[in-house]
Amino acid sequence: MSVWKKTSKLNQKTHRERHQPEDRKHLGLLEKHKDYVKRATDYNEKKETLRLLQKRALNKNPDEFYYHMINSKIDKGRHHERETEQEDTPEQIQLMRTQDLKYINLKRTQESKKIERLQAQLHLSSVNHQVKNKHIYFPKNHEKVDQKNGAQDLEFLANVELPDVDVEALKEVSKKRKHMYIELGKRVKREKELSVIQQKIQIKKHLENKKNTLKPTRVKKGYKDSAPVYKWKYERKR
Repeated sequence: MSVWKKTSKLNQKTHRERHQPEDRKHLGLLEKHKDYVKRATDYNEKKETLRLLQKRALNKNPDEFYYHMINSKIDKGRHHERETEQEDTPEQIQLMRTQDLKYINLKRTQESKKIERLQAQLHLSSVNHQVKNKHIYFPKNHEKVDQKNGAQDLEFLANVELPDVDVEALKEVSKKRKHMYIELGKRVKREKELSVIQQKIQIKKHLENKKNTLKPTRVKKGYKDSAPVYKWKYERKR
């Protein structure tokens, strides 16, 4: 049935709302039906809000008190918060931010040096310096082995006692290496966090500096593991 209704309306005349007559142009645009719908919707929303506020005011406890009652006021129909003196001046805030940036740079440099030191020590972590040296004696002519006395030299080498493998020392070395890798991972993570904090402070400081004429179109929001990113307006070069 709806299909026939749509078909019957195909040849209907399109009714358009009239424009503002020439002699009434000084009164502004003529309100159309869609403008009336918006105005009526806004009016009804405000009316409902006022009704709800009036209901809350009637049900309010007269003994109720909270500090925002004295920290705000209404002046000429507008709500204003009470002005409080700022604890620090803009110059002091800028100085503190500079000190914070220097501190972050110092800590990041310290972490980088510790990471380099750990990486340099890791290839020596398997060396056990507590193993006692054991001398192994070889024949004097071991560099020149003839076919005649080669069998005697091999028999001598077979009887030489080799140092025993210390299993406890190997376990200790493995435990030490594992501990060093864990510490290295923590320090790398700490250095990355300091790097993100440093970039955030630098970007915020650059944006608040009014002397900088070169500023990005917008700044992409940063996260806990990534700093904000400048976004520049694309301009095609000739």
